Amino acid sequence: MSTLDMNAAGPSQGVSTPVGGSAAHAMASVGAIILDAEALYGELRQGVQRMCAPNTRLVGIVSGGYWLAQRLHKDLNLPDAPGAISSAMHRDDFAQRGLAASAQTSLPFEVNGADILLLDDVLYTGRTLRAVLNELFDFGRPASVRLAVLVDRGGRQLPVQADFAAARVALGAGQSLALARSEAGVFSFDVKGNVL
Repeated sequence: MSTLDMNAAGPSQGVSTPVGGSAAHAMASVGAIILDAEALYGELRQGVQRMCAPNTRLVGIVSGGYWLAQRLHKDLNLPDAPGAISSAMHRDDFAQRGLAASAQTSLPFEVNGADILLLDDVLYTGRTLRAVLNELFDFGRPASVRLAVLVDRGGRQLPVQADFAAARVALGAGQSLALARSEAGVFSFDVKGNVL
């Protein structure tokens, strides 16, 4: 059964517990949970605002993470355009998935020495993030790289953790969760699969 981590809020405790938003924005449909993407975006915006320093550069993982980076850039009135980064070229399943036409990296700033804040919609196995880090380091050596996500759904296969997660939700292995964006720019979640 799917559960929402009710301890998602609060300060980080060492390296094992990422800072996160609250569970108050879950209502009911991934089994018994509906995630309000717009409310969680508000939590993410507050978290990212606290994490940003003058030299922080937002980089969104294509596609949901880049949508978040674009909107955060506008809502937080940040001076430099956000970057977009693709995992396509460094994926360990590249032979099966191939290269999507929209999967292109664009980093409109100097990566060397930058404080990079990666954004993603859903953190799952950690494999996409591993590929993204390889891609990022092809462009230079940043001073630091941090990760903020809308939802951490657990199920990690690599030792990867978000520095900020607006919510943490446990989903079955047969379920998928992805961010969707309307023409008006409103966020929602696309949930597929059956509750186990």
